[in-house]
Amino acid sequence: MKTAMTPQRLDQLRAEQVAGFYRNSTPGTVGGILAALILSTMLVYERAVSWHVATIFVLLLAASTLARLVLIDVYRRAKPPAEDWRRWAFWAVTTALVGGSCWGLGALFLLDPARPEYQFMVLLTCAAIAAGAITAFGTYLPSYYCNLFTIMVPTCIWSALDGDALHWTYAILAVLWMAVVAVLANSFSQLLVDSLELQFANLDLANDLLRQKELADAANRAKSTFLASASHDLRQPVHALGMFVGALRDRPLDEASARLVRQIQNSVGALDSLFGAILDISRLDAGVIESHPRAFAIQPLLERICRDEMPEVDRKGIALRLIPCSLTVQTDPVLLERVLRNLVSNAVRYTDNGRVVVGCRRGPRLSIEVWDSGRGIAVDQQDLIFQEFYQIGNLERDRARGLGLGLAIVQRLTRILHTPMRMQSRVGQGSIFKLSVALATGRETVIEQPREISLATHRSLFILVVDDEVAIQEAMHALLTGWGHQVVATGSCAEMLDRAASFTLTPDLIISDYRLRNDEDGLAAIERLRSEFNSDIPAILITGDTAPDRIREAMASGCLLMHKPVSNNRLRAAIVNLAIEAVADL
Repeated sequence: MKTAMTPQRLDQLRAEQVAGFYRNSTPGTVGGILAALILSTMLVYERAVSWHVATIFVLLLAASTLARLVLIDVYRRAKPPAEDWRRWAFWAVTTALVGGSCWGLGALFLLDPARPEYQFMVLLTCAAIAAGAITAFGTYLPSYYCNLFTIMVPTCIWSALDGDALHWTYAILAVLWMAVVAVLANSFSQLLVDSLELQFANLDLANDLLRQKELADAANRAKSTFLASASHDLRQPVHALGMFVGALRDRPLDEASARLVRQIQNSVGALDSLFGAILDISRLDAGVIESHPRAFAIQPLLERICRDEMPEVDRKGIALRLIPCSLTVQTDPVLLERVLRNLVSNAVRYTDNGRVVVGCRRGPRLSIEVWDSGRGIAVDQQDLIFQEFYQIGNLERDRARGLGLGLAIVQRLTRILHTPMRMQSRVGQGSIFKLSVALATGRETVIEQPREISLATHRSLFILVVDDEVAIQEAMHALLTGWGHQVVATGSCAEMLDRAASFTLTPDLIISDYRLRNDEDGLAAIERLRSEFNSDIPAILITGDTAPDRIREAMASGCLLMHKPVSNNRLRAAIVNLAIEAVADL
């Protein structure tokens, strides 16, 4: 059952029907005047009609044709709105009425009473012109009916009035023919209307989907903004807590107090893991992680991953087998290792008995495969596992069983690496993950391991800390002074500049939060302090933001970027590295 159309949609429908008249009628209009010219020339040549009668007929039809062509051109230039269709429909009907009258009435003057064969040639030409107009005028039925009846009715009446059997037969057949053609025109028009209604229904559906997508995008942006703000606000106290715990661990404690501090440290570490995973997702979505492919042997990387998983494998009493592979691949080793670590770790975590097998198959590309005999994944959940925070069989959100972000990160990393991943799984029989990695054609690159830097070699530094959180100022001051550094901590760049007049030394390092009070940001604060001391002072920019645009801006600054909560070991290593680099540049 068709639903009732709104007035606006009805206007659009009629406007499309009228537009069809103006789009399609040019060839038929030009063809009509050519047919009239050929017919008149033949009749004059055969002396069936006088030349001046034929000339008047052709000129009248030419004037009608010219008027319609001008109207078509004006319509195309005007590009009228849908609600203006009635005015253009009126002119379409008028030109069809005038053109049909020129043919219907004009044909009466071309009929030679003494020569029936030429009479029927004229009559058949009129019938052909009327039939041929279906595709042109049939899009808007009133215009076609005016054209059809004004062409055919006068000749039918003339034939009936002639009185003989031959002309009466023509009149009857012509009436029957008009009825059939009118039905065909109506069917043609209805097909067009049905097609337009379907087109409008699809358009409504597409517009509705677009509106839903816009609403979903707006909701997603609002969610991202909320998560970025919430993440920043949550990271602040966790960041301060971590530094307070670090400062506390450097003090003499009894065994009970030291145990409590370790437990607090473990809880802070758990929060750090969660924030780190969320940060990874944000950095991937921000597009600040790039692939740096190079050629390297795959076997050492797989051995390292499997070796790191052995403690968990031994604890669970399962087997982990690595099938040797001597091939070299061309991709980013750091990102590929992150992907494979997630896959192998997941396979071990969800395998309660049996074994996990890691191996490779050679083809046009190398297929790195992780097989397990674990619980398997139901078909209706195989897409869901790549969503953030989705875990199978962990409704209680046991942190020991992961955070549900590993495969979400894996999926994003495989896109960056241009490494297709396929999965096969059956419940109760295990899962298979296959990575298709490009084989290397050049020489293997040796992957350097990070150098160990002795923290004992660092010297005492003069460090400026800019953070608008008083708790973080106090925690940073306690932690850094406990490491032997001289520290000045303020809540803004302006406060630090006020205190700069009393400095007797040029600072060795600036540590600034990214988001400061009064819409000030850490990048501007660092540049202002460098300008004040006329020195390119090394700087660490610490941020709790996960918004993609913030991450991109911070990454482009050239400062060492660290994300809250910053572990004490990472902060200490960063300070030592910057101090070593500063000395090396002297």
